[in-house]
Parts: sequence; C-alpha cells; structure tokens
Amino acid sequence: MLRTLSLPALAVLIAATPVRAEDTPHPAPANPQAAPSLGADTLKPGKPAVKPYLAETAGPDAIQILPPPPAHDAPLDKADRAAFVGTRALKGSARWEIAANDVSEGASAVLDNFACVLGTRIDQTRVPAVLNLLERTQLAIARATRGPKVHYRRLRPFVGNEAPICVQRTQALTDSFSYPSGHATQGWAYALILASLVPEKATAILARGRAYGESRVVCGVHSLCAVAAGRITGSSVLATLMGDPGFRADLDKARTELRGALSAGGAAPDQAVCTREAEALREPPLEF
Repeated sequence: MLRTLSLPALAVLIAATPVRAEDTPHPAPANPQAAPSLGADTLKPGKPAVKPYLAETAGPDAIQILPPPPAHDAPLDKADRAAFVGTRALKGSARWEIAANDVSEGASAVLDNFACVLGTRIDQTRVPAVLNLLERTQLAIARATRGPKVHYRRLRPFVGNEAPICVQRTQALTDSFSYPSGHATQGWAYALILASLVPEKATAILARGRAYGESRVVCGVHSLCAVAAGRITGSSVLATLMGDPGFRADLDKARTELRGALSAGGAAPDQAVCTREAEALREPPLEF
C-alpha cells in the first residue's frame, strides 16, 4: 500500500513526472464527448431513458460552484502530477485490482461494489425502487459534470505518456475530459444516498464512496483535483435533488425496500475479497 504523502513530500516525485500533453499546447480532442447523452439510458441500452428528476436548467451549475483546475506548475498541479507518478507503483497490488473493478459504473455496478460495506450481495431484482432512484440520479450527475468538463477541457493524466493505467487506453477515453471526475461524482452521490437509506452503516458506506473516487487516481485516469471536484459536485447534486418532492418520495420508497432486502438476507460477499478491500482501502493513496 502506498503511504500517504504530504504536499512537501510530493516535490520529491515531481522531477520524475512525465510531461503530459496538458502541460503544452494541445489540439482539442477529436470527439469531445463529456458525458453520456441524456437521450438514451446508458445503463440499459435499447430501453427508454428514465425520467430526470430535474429540468435541464434546475440542476446545480458546477462551473459556478467548483474552483477552476490548477494552473500548470501551481502547487496543486504539481501534486496532481506527482500523484499520477506515485500511484503507478500500485500496479499489480490489491488496490490496483479494486480500482480496475471500480471502473464499472451505474446503479447495478455500484451496488455490487458496496456489497462488503452493506454486508450483503443484494439480489437486485428485489430492489427496483433503489435502482430507479440511483438511475434517475445518474441523469442529474451527467448534466452537472458536463458543463465544467467542456468548459475547462482538462485532459486526463495519462495523455502524452505511456505510463500504465488500470483500463485499456482508447481514443474515446483519451478524447473525454476529466474535470470533474464523473465517477467520483457518482460514487460520492450514491454513497450519500445509501448512507441516508442505511444510516447505521453510514461511516463504512461513505468511506467506500471516498475510495471509489480515489480509485480513479490509482487507475491513472483522473487527478486528485478532479476527484475532489467530483465530491463537491456529487454533494451539490444531492442537495439540489433533496428539494424535489419526487426524489424525496422515491428516497422513502428505496429506504423501505433496501432495509427489507437487507433484513431478508442474501448471498454474503466473499469475505476474502472484503478483507483485502478493507486492508487496501484503509488509507487514501495521497492526501488531498
């Protein structure tokens, strides 16, 4: 497990940080897709999209809420680049494996990834209200992250170098913008929702939500700042959704349904996997 580093210690890694395309002038990506289209349900291709809770203009404006990403060679930019270099040493570790598993997104995947902290691998056919709540929330997340992604056009940390990342390098991934992290936004928003549904497990759920975002740093596809911005965006989305009566009604339905599913029991998550996860996630890879 990589030890936690303070900002002064990050300077040791800076000299070894490869030059990225982001550090020099770079043409715009060929296909600047910043977020999934709201015209189709990306979680269930071929099926009609679920209805968003919020109107297009009713969600939080993350461009106004978030600080801009750090300028080149600013202290936080140096921390971002050092974190990318330092976390490449995690390749092949349990933490790297968790990061690769956390690449899967959407309601179903996140419920699976939170099985250890929930204590049960939930039969998802029994929790349609939970899935509906999370899937409709995902649409608000996509809208909130799209604006700053396109506005700042922040490239991913692996662009311009050949360092390992935990997923296959594709043109679509290279062409997509990174600030804020959509995965971190989703993971934190979903963790906040699940913590409100099962408050007695809130600490473990929120810690897993934090780690889900940090997996993007370990994977090498997001910076520290993009993940931190994702948490702010996720909190902003959920705060806005709490003002919607339809969201609150669905939240109550999901709470009853999830607590019933947990009480009924189900397949226990693999305890060996849960032990490795707990050990690997005990500390964040780097301080924010």
